[in-house]
Amino acid sequence: MDGKQGWTVADAVDYKGFPADRSKTGGWVPAALILGIEICERLSTMGIAVNLVTYLGGTMHLPSSTSANVVTDFLGTSFLLCLLGGFLADSFLGRFKTIVIFACIQTLGTGTLALSTKLPSLRPPSCHSNENCEEANGFQMGILYLALYLIALGTGGLKSSVSGFGTDQFDEKNEAEKTQMAYFFNRFFFFISLGSLTAVTVLVYIQDEVGRSLAYGICTISMFIAILVIMSGIKRYRYKKSAGSPIVNIFQVLVAAIRKRNMNLPYDYNMLHENSPEGSRIHHTDQFRCLDKAAVVVEGDFVKNGSGATLNPWNLCTVTRVEEVKMMARLLPVWATTILFWTAYAQMITFSVQQASTMERSIGGFRIPAGSLTVFFVLAILLTCAIYDCFIIPLWKKWKGKPGFTDLQRMALGLILSTLGMAAAAVVEMKRLSVAKAVGGTTTVNPLPISVFMLIPQFFLVGAGEAFIYTGQLDFFITRSPKSMKTMSTGLFLTTLALGFFMSSFLVSVVKKVTGSHGGEGWLADDIDNGRLDCFYGLLAILGVINFGVYLVVARWNKKDDKAVEMESVV
Repeated sequence: MDGKQGWTVADAVDYKGFPADRSKTGGWVPAALILGIEICERLSTMGIAVNLVTYLGGTMHLPSSTSANVVTDFLGTSFLLCLLGGFLADSFLGRFKTIVIFACIQTLGTGTLALSTKLPSLRPPSCHSNENCEEANGFQMGILYLALYLIALGTGGLKSSVSGFGTDQFDEKNEAEKTQMAYFFNRFFFFISLGSLTAVTVLVYIQDEVGRSLAYGICTISMFIAILVIMSGIKRYRYKKSAGSPIVNIFQVLVAAIRKRNMNLPYDYNMLHENSPEGSRIHHTDQFRCLDKAAVVVEGDFVKNGSGATLNPWNLCTVTRVEEVKMMARLLPVWATTILFWTAYAQMITFSVQQASTMERSIGGFRIPAGSLTVFFVLAILLTCAIYDCFIIPLWKKWKGKPGFTDLQRMALGLILSTLGMAAAAVVEMKRLSVAKAVGGTTTVNPLPISVFMLIPQFFLVGAGEAFIYTGQLDFFITRSPKSMKTMSTGLFLTTLALGFFMSSFLVSVVKKVTGSHGGEGWLADDIDNGRLDCFYGLLAILGVINFGVYLVVARWNKKDDKAVEMESVV
Protein backbone atom coordinates (compact mmCIF):
# COMPACT_ATOMS: atom_id res chain seq x y z
CA MET A 1 0.00 0.00 0.00
CA ASP A 2 2.84 2.41 0.92
CA GLY A 3 4.60 1.61 -2.35
CA LYS A 4 1.46 2.42 -4.29
CA GLN A 5 1.12 5.76 -2.50
CA GLY A 6 4.73 6.57 -3.41
CA TRP A 7 3.95 6.14 -7.09
CA THR A 8 0.89 8.41 -6.97
CA VAL A 9 0.46 12.14 -6.40
CA ALA A 10 -1.76 12.70 -3.37
CA ASP A 11 -3.79 15.70 -4.52
CA ALA A 12 -3.94 15.06 -8.28
CA VAL A 13 -5.87 12.76 -10.59
CA ASP A 14 -5.39 11.55 -14.16
CA TYR A 15 -7.78 12.05 -17.07
CA LYS A 16 -9.93 9.13 -15.85
CA GLY A 17 -10.27 10.54 -12.37
CA PHE A 18 -7.96 8.00 -10.70
CA PRO A 19 -4.98 9.04 -8.51
CA ALA A 20 -2.27 10.35 -10.84
CA ASP A 21 0.60 7.94 -11.47
CA ARG A 22 3.85 9.86 -10.95
CA SER A 23 5.67 7.92 -13.69
CA LYS A 24 2.96 8.38 -16.32
CA THR A 25 1.69 11.90 -15.66
CA GLY A 26 3.11 15.34 -15.05
CA GLY A 27 6.68 16.54 -15.45
CA TRP A 28 8.33 18.50 -18.23
CA VAL A 29 6.62 16.96 -21.27
CA PRO A 30 3.06 18.12 -20.39
CA ALA A 31 4.46 21.37 -18.94
CA ALA A 32 6.14 22.11 -22.29
CA LEU A 33 2.80 21.65 -24.07
CA ILE A 34 1.28 24.21 -21.72
CA LEU A 35 4.12 26.67 -22.34
CA GLY A 36 3.37 26.40 -26.06
CA ILE A 37 -0.11 27.86 -25.70
CA GLU A 38 1.24 30.67 -23.51
CA ILE A 39 3.69 31.86 -26.16
CA CYS A 40 0.87 31.89 -28.73
CA GLU A 41 -1.37 33.86 -26.37
CA ARG A 42 1.37 36.46 -25.85
CA LEU A 43 2.01 36.60 -29.59
CA SER A 44 -1.65 37.33 -30.32
CA THR A 45 -2.44 39.75 -27.50
CA MET A 46 0.75 41.83 -27.64
CA GLY A 47 0.93 41.75 -31.44
CA ILE A 48 -2.56 43.22 -31.62
CA ALA A 49 -2.35 45.67 -28.69
CA VAL A 50 0.97 47.43 -29.39
CA ASN A 51 0.09 48.39 -32.97
CA LEU A 52 -3.68 48.71 -32.77
CA VAL A 53 -3.63 52.47 -32.21
CA THR A 54 -2.02 53.08 -35.63
CA TYR A 55 -4.72 50.98 -37.33
CA LEU A 56 -7.53 52.81 -35.55
CA GLY A 57 -6.14 56.21 -36.53
CA GLY A 58 -4.71 55.46 -39.97
CA THR A 59 -7.31 53.03 -41.35
CA MET A 60 -10.47 53.50 -39.28
CA HIS A 61 -9.83 57.30 -39.10
CA LEU A 62 -10.61 57.62 -35.39
CA PRO A 63 -9.35 60.61 -33.38
CA SER A 64 -6.14 60.00 -31.42
CA SER A 65 -7.87 60.11 -28.02
CA THR A 66 -10.59 57.71 -29.15
CA SER A 67 -7.98 55.33 -30.56
CA ALA A 68 -6.06 55.38 -27.27
CA ASN A 69 -9.23 54.65 -25.30
CA VAL A 70 -10.16 51.70 -27.53
CA VAL A 71 -6.75 50.11 -26.85
CA THR A 72 -6.75 50.74 -23.09
CA ASP A 73 -10.35 49.54 -22.71
CA PHE A 74 -9.45 46.38 -24.64
CA LEU A 75 -6.43 45.63 -22.44
CA GLY A 76 -8.25 46.59 -19.25
CA THR A 77 -11.09 44.20 -20.05
CA SER A 78 -8.59 41.42 -20.82
CA PHE A 79 -7.04 41.64 -17.35
CA LEU A 80 -10.36 42.19 -15.58
CA LEU A 81 -11.77 39.02 -17.13
CA CYS A 82 -8.99 37.05 -15.42
CA LEU A 83 -11.26 37.13 -12.35
CA LEU A 84 -14.06 35.48 -14.33
CA GLY A 85 -11.70 32.86 -15.74
CA GLY A 86 -10.29 32.11 -12.28
CA PHE A 87 -13.77 31.83 -10.77
CA LEU A 88 -14.93 29.38 -13.46
CA ALA A 89 -11.74 27.32 -13.18
CA ASP A 90 -11.88 27.09 -9.37
CA SER A 91 -15.62 26.51 -9.06
CA PHE A 92 -16.82 24.59 -12.12
CA LEU A 93 -14.58 23.81 -15.08
CA GLY A 94 -11.12 23.08 -13.75
CA ARG A 95 -8.00 24.62 -15.28
CA PHE A 96 -7.60 22.41 -18.35
CA LYS A 97 -11.16 22.86 -19.62
CA THR A 98 -10.95 26.59 -18.91
CA ILE A 99 -7.76 26.86 -20.98
CA VAL A 100 -9.18 24.96 -23.96
CA ILE A 101 -12.55 26.76 -23.97
CA PHE A 102 -11.08 30.26 -23.68
CA ALA A 103 -8.30 29.48 -26.17
CA CYS A 104 -11.03 28.58 -28.69
CA ILE A 105 -12.76 31.89 -27.94
CA GLN A 106 -9.51 33.79 -28.49
CA THR A 107 -8.91 31.95 -31.76
CA LEU A 108 -12.39 32.92 -32.93
CA GLY A 109 -11.64 36.53 -32.00
CA THR A 110 -8.33 36.72 -33.89
CA GLY A 111 -9.99 35.09 -36.90
CA THR A 112 -12.76 37.70 -36.83
CA LEU A 113 -10.15 40.46 -36.54
CA ALA A 114 -8.23 39.07 -39.53
CA LEU A 115 -11.47 39.05 -41.52
CA SER A 116 -12.42 42.60 -40.50
CA THR A 117 -9.04 43.95 -41.67
CA LYS A 118 -9.25 42.04 -44.97
CA LEU A 119 -12.74 42.90 -46.23
CA PRO A 120 -13.02 46.46 -47.70
CA SER A 121 -16.66 46.71 -46.56
CA LEU A 122 -15.52 46.48 -42.92
CA ARG A 123 -13.38 49.62 -43.05
CA PRO A 124 -13.95 53.17 -44.36
CA PRO A 125 -12.53 54.37 -47.72
CA SER A 126 -8.83 55.22 -47.60
CA CYS A 127 -7.70 58.83 -47.87
CA HIS A 128 -4.34 60.53 -48.29
CA SER A 129 -4.94 63.52 -46.05
CA ASN A 130 -5.66 63.93 -42.36
CA GLU A 131 -8.56 66.19 -43.23
CA ASN A 132 -12.02 65.17 -44.45
CA CYS A 133 -11.41 61.46 -43.86
CA GLU A 134 -14.55 59.39 -43.41
CA GLU A 135 -14.66 57.82 -39.95
CA ALA A 136 -15.62 54.15 -39.56
CA ASN A 137 -19.38 53.68 -39.20
CA GLY A 138 -21.23 51.85 -36.44
CA PHE A 139 -21.37 48.50 -38.23
CA GLN A 140 -17.65 48.54 -39.04
CA MET A 141 -16.73 49.44 -35.46
CA GLY A 142 -19.20 46.85 -34.17
CA ILE A 143 -17.41 44.04 -36.00
CA LEU A 144 -14.05 45.34 -34.75
CA TYR A 145 -15.30 45.52 -31.15
CA LEU A 146 -16.75 42.00 -31.45
CA ALA A 147 -13.34 40.69 -32.51
CA LEU A 148 -11.41 42.60 -29.83
CA TYR A 149 -13.64 41.59 -26.95
CA LEU A 150 -13.73 37.95 -28.00
CA ILE A 151 -9.92 38.13 -27.81
CA ALA A 152 -10.15 39.88 -24.41
CA LEU A 153 -12.48 37.16 -23.09
CA GLY A 154 -10.17 34.43 -24.33
CA THR A 155 -7.09 36.13 -22.91
CA GLY A 156 -8.72 36.54 -19.50
CA GLY A 157 -9.58 32.85 -19.27
CA LEU A 158 -6.12 31.76 -20.39
CA LYS A 159 -4.20 34.09 -18.07
CA SER A 160 -6.14 32.88 -15.06
CA SER A 161 -5.27 29.21 -15.56
CA VAL A 162 -2.15 28.64 -17.69
CA SER A 163 0.49 29.24 -15.00
CA GLY A 164 -1.52 27.33 -12.39
CA PHE A 165 -2.09 24.35 -14.69
CA GLY A 166 1.63 24.32 -15.47
CA THR A 167 2.57 24.12 -11.79
CA ASP A 168 -0.03 21.37 -11.31
CA GLN A 169 2.31 19.12 -13.31
CA PHE A 170 4.85 19.19 -10.46
CA ASP A 171 4.39 17.84 -6.94
CA GLU A 172 5.45 20.31 -4.25
CA LYS A 173 5.81 17.46 -1.75
CA ASN A 174 8.45 15.78 -3.90
CA GLU A 175 11.85 17.49 -3.59
CA ALA A 176 12.96 16.70 -7.17
CA GLU A 177 9.70 17.97 -8.68
CA LYS A 178 9.69 21.00 -6.39
CA THR A 179 13.04 22.03 -7.88
CA GLN A 180 11.66 21.50 -11.38
CA MET A 181 8.74 23.78 -10.52
CA ALA A 182 11.15 26.64 -9.79
CA TYR A 183 12.66 26.18 -13.25
CA PHE A 184 9.14 26.16 -14.70
CA PHE A 185 8.50 29.69 -13.39
CA ASN A 186 11.74 30.91 -14.98
CA ARG A 187 10.88 29.31 -18.30
CA PHE A 188 7.31 30.56 -18.09
CA PHE A 189 8.63 34.15 -17.81
CA PHE A 190 11.08 33.45 -20.65
CA PHE A 191 8.28 32.26 -22.93
CA ILE A 192 6.20 35.34 -22.10
CA SER A 193 9.17 37.54 -23.03
CA LEU A 194 9.83 35.50 -26.19
CA GLY A 195 6.23 35.85 -27.30
CA SER A 196 6.27 39.58 -26.59
CA LEU A 197 9.55 40.09 -28.47
CA THR A 198 8.25 38.20 -31.50
CA ALA A 199 5.02 40.18 -31.40
CA VAL A 200 6.58 43.67 -31.25
CA THR A 201 9.18 42.90 -33.92
CA VAL A 202 8.20 40.27 -36.49
CA LEU A 203 4.42 40.52 -36.19
CA VAL A 204 4.31 44.32 -36.13
CA TYR A 205 6.61 44.43 -39.18
CA ILE A 206 4.26 42.10 -41.07
CA GLN A 207 1.28 44.27 -40.10
CA ASP A 208 2.90 47.46 -41.40
CA GLU A 209 4.79 46.18 -44.44
CA VAL A 210 2.81 43.16 -45.69
CA GLY A 211 -0.73 43.29 -44.32
CA ARG A 212 -2.63 43.16 -41.05
CA SER A 213 -4.94 40.40 -42.19
CA LEU A 214 -1.92 38.14 -42.79
CA ALA A 215 -0.43 38.98 -39.37
CA TYR A 216 -3.72 38.33 -37.57
CA GLY A 217 -4.19 35.17 -39.66
CA ILE A 218 -0.82 33.94 -38.35
CA CYS A 219 -2.09 34.57 -34.80
CA THR A 220 -5.25 32.58 -35.55
CA ILE A 221 -3.39 29.62 -37.04
CA SER A 222 -0.82 29.57 -34.22
CA MET A 223 -3.55 29.56 -31.57
CA PHE A 224 -5.40 26.75 -33.39
CA ILE A 225 -2.22 24.66 -33.54
CA ALA A 226 -1.52 25.40 -29.87
CA ILE A 227 -5.00 24.11 -28.94
CA LEU A 228 -4.34 20.85 -30.82
CA VAL A 229 -0.95 20.55 -29.14
CA ILE A 230 -2.26 21.08 -25.61
CA MET A 231 -5.13 18.64 -26.20
CA SER A 232 -2.65 16.00 -27.37
CA GLY A 233 -1.41 15.73 -23.79
CA ILE A 234 -4.75 14.92 -22.16
CA LYS A 235 -3.51 11.51 -20.97
CA ARG A 236 -0.26 12.97 -19.60
CA TYR A 237 -1.63 15.81 -17.48
CA ARG A 238 -2.23 15.87 -13.77
CA TYR A 239 -5.54 17.48 -12.82
CA LYS A 240 -6.42 19.12 -9.52
CA LYS A 241 -9.99 18.87 -8.29
CA SER A 242 -11.93 22.12 -8.00
CA ALA A 243 -11.95 23.21 -4.35
CA GLY A 244 -14.47 26.03 -4.64
CA SER A 245 -13.99 29.72 -5.22
CA PRO A 246 -12.50 31.92 -2.48
CA ILE A 247 -14.82 34.68 -3.69
CA VAL A 248 -17.73 32.74 -2.18
CA ASN A 249 -15.82 32.37 1.11
CA ILE A 250 -15.23 36.13 1.25
CA PHE A 251 -18.89 36.90 0.65
CA GLN A 252 -19.91 34.41 3.33
CA VAL A 253 -17.85 36.30 5.92
CA LEU A 254 -19.20 39.67 4.78
CA VAL A 255 -22.83 38.49 4.78
CA ALA A 256 -22.50 36.83 8.20
CA ALA A 257 -20.86 39.97 9.67
CA ILE A 258 -23.61 42.20 8.24
CA ARG A 259 -26.36 39.93 9.60
CA LYS A 260 -24.78 40.10 13.07
CA ARG A 261 -23.77 43.77 12.94
CA ASN A 262 -25.87 44.56 16.04
CA MET A 263 -24.31 41.76 18.11
CA ASN A 264 -21.73 42.49 20.80
CA LEU A 265 -18.33 40.85 20.55
CA PRO A 266 -17.37 38.55 23.47
CA TYR A 267 -14.77 39.82 25.96
CA ASP A 268 -12.70 36.69 25.27
CA TYR A 269 -11.92 36.03 21.60
CA ASN A 270 -11.50 32.34 22.39
CA MET A 271 -15.29 32.22 22.55
CA LEU A 272 -15.51 32.91 18.80
CA HIS A 273 -16.30 29.93 16.59
CA GLU A 274 -13.30 27.92 15.44
CA ASN A 275 -13.22 24.30 14.26
CA SER A 276 -10.47 24.46 11.62
CA PRO A 277 -7.68 21.84 11.87
CA GLU A 278 -4.99 22.93 14.31
CA GLY A 279 -2.23 23.02 11.69
CA SER A 280 -4.16 25.33 9.34
CA ARG A 281 -5.55 27.79 11.88
CA ILE A 282 -4.80 31.52 11.67
CA HIS A 283 -4.47 33.40 14.96
CA HIS A 284 -6.96 36.12 15.74
CA THR A 285 -5.92 39.75 15.12
CA ASP A 286 -7.48 42.99 16.40
CA GLN A 287 -7.81 44.77 13.05
CA PHE A 288 -11.18 45.01 11.26
CA ARG A 289 -13.04 43.90 14.39
CA CYS A 290 -16.38 44.38 12.68
CA LEU A 291 -15.63 41.21 10.68
CA ASP A 292 -15.19 39.21 13.91
CA LYS A 293 -18.97 39.28 14.31
CA ALA A 294 -19.19 36.66 11.56
CA ALA A 295 -17.67 34.20 14.09
CA VAL A 296 -20.03 35.05 16.98
CA VAL A 297 -22.13 32.01 17.86
CA VAL A 298 -25.84 32.69 18.42
CA GLU A 299 -28.87 30.49 18.82
CA GLY A 300 -30.01 29.09 15.50
CA ASP A 301 -26.56 28.95 13.86
CA PHE A 302 -26.48 25.17 14.25
CA VAL A 303 -29.32 23.08 12.86
CA LYS A 304 -29.84 19.55 14.12
CA ASN A 305 -30.51 16.79 11.63
CA GLY A 306 -30.35 13.01 11.50
CA SER A 307 -26.54 12.91 11.25
CA GLY A 308 -25.84 15.62 13.86
CA ALA A 309 -25.68 19.42 13.84
CA THR A 310 -24.73 21.42 10.75
CA LEU A 311 -24.14 25.13 10.33
CA ASN A 312 -24.96 27.58 7.58
CA PRO A 313 -21.68 29.24 6.46
CA TRP A 314 -23.66 32.34 5.47
CA ASN A 315 -24.59 32.79 9.16
CA LEU A 316 -21.49 31.59 11.01
CA CYS A 317 -17.83 31.46 9.94
CA THR A 318 -14.68 30.25 11.65
CA VAL A 319 -12.04 32.62 13.04
CA THR A 320 -9.63 31.29 10.41
CA ARG A 321 -12.06 32.14 7.61
CA VAL A 322 -12.54 35.64 9.06
CA GLU A 323 -8.76 36.15 9.36
CA GLU A 324 -8.32 35.11 5.74
CA VAL A 325 -10.66 37.90 4.71
CA LYS A 326 -8.76 40.31 6.96
CA MET A 327 -5.50 39.34 5.24
CA MET A 328 -7.05 40.13 1.87
CA ALA A 329 -8.38 43.46 3.22
CA ARG A 330 -4.84 44.45 4.30
CA LEU A 331 -3.74 44.17 0.68
CA LEU A 332 -6.21 46.76 -0.59
CA PRO A 333 -4.38 50.03 0.30
CA VAL A 334 -1.23 48.95 -1.57
CA TRP A 335 -3.43 47.58 -4.36
CA ALA A 336 -5.06 51.01 -4.79
CA THR A 337 -1.78 52.96 -4.87
CA THR A 338 -0.17 50.77 -7.57
CA ILE A 339 -2.96 51.27 -10.12
CA LEU A 340 -1.51 54.56 -11.42
CA PHE A 341 1.68 52.83 -12.61
CA TRP A 342 -0.34 50.91 -15.20
CA THR A 343 -2.02 54.13 -16.29
CA ALA A 344 1.46 55.46 -17.15
CA TYR A 345 2.28 52.15 -18.80
CA ALA A 346 -0.80 52.49 -21.02
CA GLN A 347 0.60 55.68 -22.57
CA MET A 348 3.60 53.74 -23.88
CA ILE A 349 1.43 51.60 -26.15
CA THR A 350 -0.95 54.37 -27.20
CA PHE A 351 0.24 57.98 -27.39
CA SER A 352 3.94 57.08 -27.49
CA VAL A 353 3.29 54.90 -30.55
CA GLN A 354 1.45 57.83 -32.14
CA GLN A 355 4.45 60.04 -31.39
CA ALA A 356 6.75 57.48 -33.03
CA SER A 357 4.58 57.36 -36.16
CA THR A 358 5.32 61.06 -36.83
CA MET A 359 9.09 60.86 -36.26
CA GLU A 360 12.06 59.79 -38.39
CA ARG A 361 12.36 56.00 -37.96
CA SER A 362 14.76 54.99 -40.73
CA ILE A 363 18.07 53.18 -40.23
CA GLY A 364 19.77 53.05 -43.60
CA GLY A 365 17.14 51.66 -45.92
CA PHE A 366 15.07 50.02 -43.18
CA ARG A 367 12.10 51.82 -41.64
CA ILE A 368 11.26 50.77 -38.09
CA PRO A 369 7.51 50.18 -37.53
CA ALA A 370 6.14 52.62 -34.95
CA GLY A 371 4.69 49.79 -32.85
CA SER A 372 8.09 48.08 -32.66
CA LEU A 373 9.41 50.84 -30.38
CA THR A 374 7.78 48.86 -27.55
CA VAL A 375 10.64 46.36 -27.94
CA PHE A 376 12.53 48.69 -25.60
CA PHE A 377 10.00 47.70 -22.92
CA VAL A 378 11.05 44.07 -23.13
CA LEU A 379 14.74 44.96 -23.32
CA ALA A 380 14.44 47.23 -20.29
CA ILE A 381 12.67 44.49 -18.32
CA LEU A 382 15.25 41.83 -19.19
CA LEU A 383 18.18 44.19 -18.58
CA THR A 384 16.78 45.36 -15.23
CA CYS A 385 16.13 41.78 -14.09
CA ALA A 386 19.66 40.74 -15.09
CA ILE A 387 21.29 43.67 -13.25
CA TYR A 388 19.11 43.08 -10.20
CA ASP A 389 19.90 39.33 -10.04
CA CYS A 390 23.62 39.59 -10.81
CA PHE A 391 24.64 42.78 -9.00
CA ILE A 392 22.00 44.33 -6.74
CA ILE A 393 21.03 41.16 -4.84
CA PRO A 394 24.63 40.17 -3.93
CA LEU A 395 25.58 43.74 -2.96
CA TRP A 396 22.41 44.25 -0.94
CA LYS A 397 22.95 40.94 0.85
CA LYS A 398 26.47 42.00 1.87
CA TRP A 399 25.38 45.46 2.96
CA LYS A 400 21.98 44.80 4.57
CA GLY A 401 22.09 41.03 5.06
CA LYS A 402 18.92 40.60 2.98
CA PRO A 403 18.57 39.01 -0.49
CA GLY A 404 17.55 42.10 -2.43
CA PHE A 405 14.84 44.72 -1.97
CA THR A 406 11.61 43.96 -0.15
CA ASP A 407 8.35 43.78 -2.05
CA LEU A 408 7.36 47.25 -0.83
CA GLN A 409 10.72 48.72 -1.89
CA ARG A 410 10.45 47.22 -5.38
CA MET A 411 6.98 48.65 -5.83
CA ALA A 412 8.26 52.04 -4.67
CA LEU A 413 11.05 51.91 -7.28
CA GLY A 414 8.50 51.06 -9.95
CA LEU A 415 6.35 54.06 -9.04
CA ILE A 416 9.38 56.38 -9.03
CA LEU A 417 10.61 55.19 -12.42
CA SER A 418 7.17 55.50 -14.03
CA THR A 419 6.85 59.09 -12.75
CA LEU A 420 10.30 59.90 -14.17
CA GLY A 421 9.23 58.24 -17.42
CA MET A 422 6.20 60.54 -17.70
CA ALA A 423 8.39 63.57 -16.98
CA ALA A 424 10.85 62.47 -19.69
CA ALA A 425 7.95 61.90 -22.11
CA ALA A 426 6.71 65.46 -21.47
CA VAL A 427 10.15 66.94 -22.22
CA VAL A 428 10.55 64.92 -25.45
CA GLU A 429 7.06 65.85 -26.60
CA MET A 430 7.82 69.55 -26.07
CA LYS A 431 10.81 69.13 -28.39
CA ARG A 432 8.76 67.18 -30.95
CA LEU A 433 6.03 69.83 -30.97
CA SER A 434 8.57 72.61 -31.47
CA VAL A 435 9.96 70.78 -34.52
CA ALA A 436 6.45 70.17 -35.87
CA LYS A 437 5.58 73.86 -35.46
CA ALA A 438 8.80 74.93 -37.20
CA VAL A 439 8.17 72.80 -40.32
CA GLY A 440 4.40 73.18 -40.48
CA GLY A 441 3.40 69.77 -39.04
CA THR A 442 3.25 66.29 -40.56
CA THR A 443 0.82 67.49 -43.24
CA THR A 444 3.79 69.41 -44.68
CA VAL A 445 6.74 67.20 -43.69
CA ASN A 446 6.19 63.54 -42.91
CA PRO A 447 8.06 62.21 -41.05
CA LEU A 448 9.23 65.10 -38.91
CA PRO A 449 13.00 65.75 -38.90
CA ILE A 450 13.48 64.42 -35.36
CA SER A 451 14.81 60.97 -34.45
CA VAL A 452 12.41 58.43 -32.98
CA PHE A 453 15.20 57.28 -30.67
CA MET A 454 14.49 60.32 -28.50
CA LEU A 455 11.57 58.27 -27.18
CA ILE A 456 13.88 55.57 -25.80
CA PRO A 457 14.28 57.15 -22.29
CA GLN A 458 10.54 57.05 -21.57
CA PHE A 459 10.27 53.45 -22.80
CA PHE A 460 13.28 52.38 -20.75
CA LEU A 461 12.22 54.17 -17.57
CA VAL A 462 8.68 52.77 -17.58
CA GLY A 463 9.96 49.35 -18.71
CA ALA A 464 12.50 49.21 -15.87
CA GLY A 465 9.73 50.33 -13.53
CA GLU A 466 7.58 47.43 -14.71
CA ALA A 467 10.37 44.95 -13.89
CA PHE A 468 10.39 46.20 -10.28
CA ILE A 469 6.68 46.76 -9.69
CA TYR A 470 5.50 43.56 -11.40
CA THR A 471 7.76 41.31 -9.34
CA GLY A 472 7.10 43.37 -6.22
CA GLN A 473 3.34 43.18 -6.63
CA LEU A 474 3.41 39.45 -7.39
CA ASP A 475 5.56 38.81 -4.31
CA PHE A 476 3.39 41.06 -2.12
CA PHE A 477 0.03 39.61 -3.16
CA ILE A 478 1.13 35.97 -3.02
CA THR A 479 3.20 35.96 0.19
CA ARG A 480 0.78 38.11 2.21
CA SER A 481 -2.41 36.29 1.29
CA PRO A 482 -3.83 33.11 2.87
CA LYS A 483 -2.91 29.78 1.27
CA SER A 484 -6.50 29.10 0.24
CA MET A 485 -6.68 32.43 -1.64
CA LYS A 486 -3.43 32.47 -3.65
CA THR A 487 -5.32 32.36 -6.96
CA MET A 488 -7.67 35.07 -5.73
CA SER A 489 -4.79 37.31 -4.67
CA THR A 490 -3.10 36.84 -8.06
CA GLY A 491 -6.36 37.90 -9.68
CA LEU A 492 -6.47 40.93 -7.37
CA PHE A 493 -2.97 41.85 -8.56
CA LEU A 494 -4.05 41.58 -12.21
CA THR A 495 -6.99 43.91 -11.55
CA THR A 496 -4.47 46.71 -10.89
CA LEU A 497 -3.48 46.37 -14.55
CA ALA A 498 -7.12 46.40 -15.64
CA LEU A 499 -8.03 49.43 -13.55
CA GLY A 500 -4.86 51.22 -14.66
CA PHE A 501 -5.93 50.90 -18.29
CA PHE A 502 -9.50 51.95 -17.47
CA MET A 503 -8.18 54.95 -15.52
CA SER A 504 -6.19 55.93 -18.61
CA SER A 505 -9.39 55.89 -20.67
CA PHE A 506 -11.16 57.96 -18.00
CA LEU A 507 -8.38 60.56 -17.79
CA VAL A 508 -8.16 60.87 -21.57
CA SER A 509 -11.92 61.46 -21.82
CA VAL A 510 -11.95 64.02 -18.98
CA VAL A 511 -8.87 65.91 -20.23
CA LYS A 512 -10.21 66.04 -23.78
CA LYS A 513 -13.56 67.35 -22.59
CA VAL A 514 -12.14 69.93 -20.17
CA THR A 515 -9.30 71.28 -22.30
CA GLY A 516 -11.36 71.29 -25.49
CA SER A 517 -14.45 72.93 -24.01
CA HIS A 518 -13.60 76.44 -25.26
CA GLY A 519 -13.78 75.77 -28.97
CA GLY A 520 -10.17 74.57 -29.42
CA GLU A 521 -8.94 71.01 -29.85
CA GLY A 522 -7.42 70.93 -26.36
CA TRP A 523 -4.45 68.91 -25.15
CA LEU A 524 -5.50 65.70 -26.92
CA ALA A 525 -6.28 66.86 -30.43
CA ASP A 526 -7.25 64.50 -33.25
CA ASP A 527 -3.84 65.31 -34.76
CA ILE A 528 -1.26 65.26 -31.94
CA ASP A 529 0.70 68.04 -33.73
CA ASN A 530 -2.19 70.38 -32.93
CA GLY A 531 -2.49 69.35 -29.26
CA ARG A 532 -0.46 69.53 -26.08
CA LEU A 533 0.36 65.93 -25.31
CA ASP A 534 3.28 67.21 -23.24
CA CYS A 535 0.81 68.76 -20.78
CA PHE A 536 -1.02 65.44 -20.48
CA TYR A 537 2.25 63.65 -19.72
CA GLY A 538 3.06 66.38 -17.21
CA LEU A 539 -0.32 65.85 -15.52
CA LEU A 540 0.45 62.13 -15.17
CA ALA A 541 3.86 62.97 -13.68
CA ILE A 542 2.22 65.26 -11.08
CA LEU A 543 -0.37 62.59 -10.25
CA GLY A 544 2.52 60.14 -9.93
CA VAL A 545 4.23 62.33 -7.31
CA ILE A 546 1.00 62.67 -5.30
CA ASN A 547 0.29 58.94 -5.58
CA PHE A 548 3.82 58.10 -4.42
CA GLY A 549 3.31 60.25 -1.32
CA VAL A 550 0.15 58.29 -0.49
CA TYR A 551 2.01 55.03 -1.18
CA LEU A 552 4.70 55.92 1.37
CA VAL A 553 2.03 56.37 4.04
CA VAL A 554 0.40 53.06 3.08
CA ALA A 555 3.75 51.23 3.01
CA ARG A 556 4.61 52.52 6.48
CA TRP A 557 1.23 51.35 7.75
CA ASN A 558 1.92 47.91 6.25
CA LYS A 559 5.25 47.68 8.08
CA LYS A 560 3.58 48.51 11.40
CA ASP A 561 0.80 46.06 10.56
CA ASP A 562 3.33 43.29 9.88
CA LYS A 563 4.96 43.83 13.29
CA ALA A 564 1.58 43.87 15.05
CA VAL A 565 0.48 40.64 13.36
CA GLU A 566 3.78 38.97 14.28
CA MET A 567 3.36 39.99 17.96
CA GLU A 568 -0.23 38.75 18.08
CA SER A 569 0.79 35.47 16.44
CA VAL A 570 3.48 34.96 19.11
CA VAL A 571 1.01 35.71 21.87
